[in-house]
Amino acid sequence: MMLLLLVTLAIIVLLTGAALWREHRRARTFRRLLDLSPNGLLILDRRQRVRWHNPAAARLLDPAEKTDPTGQPITRWLPMLDTLPAPMQRMETLLRRGDQQTQQDLTRLPDISRQRILLLHPTAEQQAGSEAMERFKRSQYFARIGTWDWDIGTDRLYWSEAIYGMFGYQPGEVTPSYSLFCDSVHPEDRERVKAGEQRCIDTGENHDEEYRVIWPDGSVHWVRETGNVVKNEHGQPVKMMGVVRDITEEKRSVRELEQRAHQDPLTGLPNRLMLEQRLFEALTRARARQTRLALVFIDLNQFKAINDQLGHASGDEVLLAVAQRLRSAVRSSDMVARLGGDEFVVLLEGLSRSSRVTDEAHQISEKLFASLAPVITLQGRDYRIGASLGVALFPDHAATLDKLIHAADLAMYSAKRSGNNQYRLGEDLNTHAHTLTPRYQIQHRRRPASVITPTSRAPAATPKPALSRVGSSPSSTVPM
Repeated sequence: MMLLLLVTLAIIVLLTGAALWREHRRARTFRRLLDLSPNGLLILDRRQRVRWHNPAAARLLDPAEKTDPTGQPITRWLPMLDTLPAPMQRMETLLRRGDQQTQQDLTRLPDISRQRILLLHPTAEQQAGSEAMERFKRSQYFARIGTWDWDIGTDRLYWSEAIYGMFGYQPGEVTPSYSLFCDSVHPEDRERVKAGEQRCIDTGENHDEEYRVIWPDGSVHWVRETGNVVKNEHGQPVKMMGVVRDITEEKRSVRELEQRAHQDPLTGLPNRLMLEQRLFEALTRARARQTRLALVFIDLNQFKAINDQLGHASGDEVLLAVAQRLRSAVRSSDMVARLGGDEFVVLLEGLSRSSRVTDEAHQISEKLFASLAPVITLQGRDYRIGASLGVALFPDHAATLDKLIHAADLAMYSAKRSGNNQYRLGEDLNTHAHTLTPRYQIQHRRRPASVITPTSRAPAATPKPALSRVGSSPSSTVPM
């Protein structure tokens, strides 16, 4: 009987959750469950006319199904119900079906929004041989929805068959209990779930929680639990009833969508959106802690020629290798992002403001150039990839997010126009480019820059940088 009573809790969701699309979708699922229930469910208005009923109620009131109960007074079939019983009271009353009269077992459930709810119980004979209950159980299983009830203050807990699987058990494998339930909830979620249940008991508000459960095999799954309290005739809460839904796949889908929205699909690095969010947070910390922040824009030189000569698959290999090398060159607390194409960005936090700007930028650039210097093997031959860097420091070059990005971007393009493997500061962009330490210079053949030359060929002499780095004092140490 209790299983059948619990199904009626879905009406709460049906009546209160239709305002939101997500709740509306869940309400439709519960509506289908109610349609399959072998118990009759009736919602009456204040004049005791039938406002809504499920198919089982129509069959129990009128097996011939000649009359739709909607809009009809309930006394047409239950003439003794001039006065309804108290909520949660079960009783037998007279049922009139044409010229025939019989007894009908029913329970009045707690009112919802001033609407009376009656549960009509089929007899054992009516349930015998009926496939309705089996269909109802199967629908719960495939919808990943189960019903539960808990006797407040005790360890007594009821699960429908569908809930066993949500907690990693076969139906009947364990005896449900409140202590078993609490032990199954993830330790980080347990107190929050218990507090939500207590709040429901204390205030009568609907209980609605998403939490993780740990299966016996150690795997973690997500469920959403909704419910409400049932009070006795004295208004005291005696029971909680509700439903549980498996939302593991929904959580996985949401996580994948978030990753797609914030990560580059090829390299797995944060994308522009994630970079801007992280940069905003980093600027806030730098202002509060009086530290320096470095933003480095990186553009790979001659990358287009790799795609043109060797194909996009080789180009993807280069991008993956560059992403890995840049990640290895910085601290775990720093960020490497890909903006698209052959453009990358490095964000470094927590730098000291006491060092010279030029020394700081040179130290950062040398380490990044060094990480990119090793050859990359493509289709059996070794290649070197050059880069141009634009370095902007907070608060030295810009004080806001947009201006810092703009300064680094302009500096990178200025360095790119100045030659291969050079970096430029965000300040004074009309002056000289800053060049890399000679040992990291890339060897070039005297041929157009759009042509990629493998290192296995005899290289020409390394051209000397046209301009030397501004400042000759020792560079400061950059924690990477």
